[in-house]
Amino acid sequence: MGKNNFGVQCANAFTAVVVNLLMVAGASGHGGGLDGNGGHNDRKNGGYHCHREPCLSTHAKQRQALEEAVVEQRQFSPVYLRSDWKHWIDTDNDCMNTRHEMLKAQADGPIKLSPDGCYVSTGVWNDPFSGKRFTRASDLDVDHIVPLKWANDRGGHRWSASIKEQFANDPTNLLVVDDGLNQQKGAQGPTEWLPPNQAFRCEYLAMWQQVLTKYRELKFMPSEQRIFNRQLVACQL
Repeated sequence: MGKNNFGVQCANAFTAVVVNLLMVAGASGHGGGLDGNGGHNDRKNGGYHCHREPCLSTHAKQRQALEEAVVEQRQFSPVYLRSDWKHWIDTDNDCMNTRHEMLKAQADGPIKLSPDGCYVSTGVWNDPFSGKRFTRASDLDVDHIVPLKWANDRGGHRWSASIKEQFANDPTNLLVVDDGLNQQKGAQGPTEWLPPNQAFRCEYLAMWQQVLTKYRELKFMPSEQRIFNRQLVACQL
């Protein structure tokens, strides 16, 4: 039997054991009052049990995340909740949040603000993902170069709330881009998605490298690291 097949079988076997344990832990064959989350602590064994929503859905997502981590032979990370990564905050109390600060900073020329000065409405932006120019802020997203979910799944879940907030609003990791392409990218890393504008791809990879150098706790999976290294070498040719 090949090593890869053996590894997959072992992962599948371990997954089955873990899932069975989680299902037993979630069994409802006992009494006890429920908390606001729809579960409670079992006085007999100290475990926490789910009986109703939203606890059941959260429990199912955690089980799925654990299964995926085992099958992919990577470290398990808790369920990603975007609300844990507080972003678009007003750090300098000028009524303009991070998104609009980036629209202002990365505009190519004058911009027009809302009457209260808190929002950017129009200007000119050169989108590096597509190579196109835009004039309406509503057509643009402020992209997290290293996506929040990607960061969560590769070490960021261990961060405190303050570090997550810092990362989510760090200008080093923010880029004004076409909203459609940002949605297309989603939470994918550079080994899965690159900007259609080929002239920008090497700069995009360099941005990834800069962010990961600053936040060293974030790590590619081994297979991703090999691909990323080859991408960087290709840019140097």
